[in-house]
Amino acid sequence: MTRKSHRRPIIGIPCDVKMLGPHPFHAVGEKYIAAVDGGAGCQPVLLPVPREPLAEAELRLEEIFALCDGIFLTGSHSNVHPEHYGGTPPRDGVLIDRQRDALTLTLIRECIARAVPLFVVCRGFQELNVALGGTLHQHLQEMPGEPGFAPRFDHRENKDDPLETQYGPAHDVTLEAGGTFEKLLGTRTIRVNSLHGQGIDRLADALIAEGRAPDGTVEAVRVRDARAFALGVQWHPEWKYWENETSRKLFGAFGDAVRQAAAVTA
Repeated sequence: MTRKSHRRPIIGIPCDVKMLGPHPFHAVGEKYIAAVDGGAGCQPVLLPVPREPLAEAELRLEEIFALCDGIFLTGSHSNVHPEHYGGTPPRDGVLIDRQRDALTLTLIRECIARAVPLFVVCRGFQELNVALGGTLHQHLQEMPGEPGFAPRFDHRENKDDPLETQYGPAHDVTLEAGGTFEKLLGTRTIRVNSLHGQGIDRLADALIAEGRAPDGTVEAVRVRDARAFALGVQWHPEWKYWENETSRKLFGAFGDAVRQAAAVTA
């Protein structure tokens, strides 16, 4: 019996580095862990991030891929450092997480190269675009609208609202006809929450935009010519996933892809 034949498939979740009092902690929100466990039906495992930026060869990726059958990248209060896409330095007060960047940007590229199932949301969605050569709007609400779409609106939540309101339905997303998301979800229009201040500027050449908000903001992508599940969304499908049909279908499809990958390597 092999190591992988007697357990649930494992999905690795890279951690954020957060200060709790005077000490840094590696952390992942419980809602993400619950969605991997219950929504995808896989065993979540938290992946520590490097203590300091490391060369790609020092990231011990072989250990990660020997353990994990899939990778899930979460949202975060921090943003991808703009040095990774040629952006201007972050404004005062903007949270960054160089340690998470040091792992996830390389991990994304390796998942695609190795055909390891990959699902990314919110910050992870932005990491995916940056890792593959795209750029970000650092303050999306200040950007002019996209040609042919409604005027730009503020995609950020009101942090004074209760969580139920912050994560409540905020706007529609229109899906590309005949695309992966339409086939998976069985519809051209979905209603999503919205809790992000950054967004895609120039879409990476390796990505295909499959969903947009009314103002043209890219909200759903797939990796072009990916050999395994490789999808990303800008919203938060993990929030009470069991109450949302779109979320259940997304995590269910991700879990199925991870189980398939695990069966191949068992």
